Amino acid sequence: MRSLAAVATAATSVGAAATAAADGDDYEVIEASGQTITIDSGETWENKLIDMTTGQDVVITAHGTDWTIRNVGFKGENTSGTGSATFGISDTDPSGSSTIENVYLGDGSDSRNASSSGHGQTAFWVDPDHAGHIDFENVNIQGFADNAIYGSAPGTGAGGTIHIDSSFAANCYVSHFRLATEGSKVTNSSVYVDDEGYAGRGIWAWAPGTIEVENCQIEMNGQNTAIDAGANGKATDVVVKDTDYDDAAGISEHAGSNVRLGDDVGTDPEPFIPEGVPRSPEEAAAGD
Repeated sequence: MRSLAAVATAATSVGAAATAAADGDDYEVIEASGQTITIDSGETWENKLIDMTTGQDVVITAHGTDWTIRNVGFKGENTSGTGSATFGISDTDPSGSSTIENVYLGDGSDSRNASSSGHGQTAFWVDPDHAGHIDFENVNIQGFADNAIYGSAPGTGAGGTIHIDSSFAANCYVSHFRLATEGSKVTNSSVYVDDEGYAGRGIWAWAPGTIEVENCQIEMNGQNTAIDAGANGKATDVVVKDTDYDDAAGISEHAGSNVRLGDDVGTDPEPFIPEGVPRSPEEAAAGD
């Protein structure tokens, strides 16, 4: 069983020089204290290091349209036990688009939970009111006790789309990438589960779909399900291209769902951290 360290070593590295450069770059340090930070339409929120070693929670909300979250790193495990989502997001303009890029959430959360829903901490929650489009790029999410990117709610709401590109998620519970709407996709990304953390589904597709998966590596080490299609008695479609998935974890199709595998799909995944994905909170905050 490969370790997470081995995955990082095998990945294309941004280099020691980039990490060292972070020491000289400017970013704002914000101590988590139970606050909510609101990002409005047209606003860019960038170059922030969030100190989670306080033991408190922080919630960042971004709604409206044409907003950008960029160069944000979270230092320390979330031990607040609130059971909240670190980011609550949506683009509420059907013709609008917003962006999340270069974010490090690799220190994860513990399993304590104070919410009545019975769920642990979620990294990104996409609101049902999401009607436009959100691009995720160069995001690193590891060790969250609930979903890494919980993006299925618009499937029963406003129907907005999500594109997860060049991102890495590992050892989260429930699922890593969870999508539901036609036009939503995961590309050039990797999911990794070992025996060191939570073991959620690799990619979970909800109705109505169709969800696209292309040029991804999904290594589950035999745990849970690599690609899970359908939930709550409703079917969806998933189209998979140029991707390797762990066949020991396999594919599940519920309620008449259909996972369509292309000729270029294999079962020998080689998980990787995509080039440009931040490896530390400081690296993310500095924009390196």
